[in-house]
Amino acid sequence: MSKKNKKQKTGIVYSTNQNFDYEYDEASEPETLKPSKQSLKIKLDKKQRKGKIVTLVLGFTGKTEDLKNLAKILKTKCGVGGSVKDGEIIIQGDFREKVTQILKTEGFRF
Repeated sequence: MSKKNKKQKTGIVYSTNQNFDYEYDEASEPETLKPSKQSLKIKLDKKQRKGKIVTLVLGFTGKTEDLKNLAKILKTKCGVGGSVKDGEIIIQGDFREKVTQILKTEGFRF
């Protein structure tokens, strides 16, 4: 069982009932807003990255799948690596202008 599931147990430690099954709290993700209703922020960061510069895209509201798809589009069009962590897109390097142009063509606002 993963650590994630262990944290979400509802207080039952042990049960003698052979048919007992743990109940888990499921966190629901918010629905993805339309690009025109999203308000994204683009910022440059190098804190705790050993001096390397990254471009952050913050403020996305929606499902993790949609955030990952947007990150994939940005990484592909910029031709660099990156990742998605804690609800923000991390693009390696200083690509603020290019990311801004790509997001505007996708319909996002700032």
